[in-house]
Amino acid sequence: MGDSQVTIKLTSDEALVLSDWLEKLQMTDLSRVVDDPAVWAPIHRIAGTLDKSLAGLFAPDYDQRLEAARRRLRPEEG
Repeated sequence: MGDSQVTIKLTSDEALVLSDWLEKLQMTDLSRVVDDPAVWAPIHRIAGTLDKSLAGLFAPDYDQRLEAARRRLRPEEG
């Protein structure tokens, strides 16, 4: 089972929002959030994969793109 892989598919909006959140998570005192050090390997791998996949991470309008993605992903209030 150790060699099998799992594929996760995300929309570009989901990937952008998750990438931003993971970046913030990695900048915090992670021991307060994650109590098992084994969790860090997959978190870093996911974050790295997202960073390589998202072309707009360093775009001048990144903040606007991120906020637009967040708006689209939030449930509509009704």
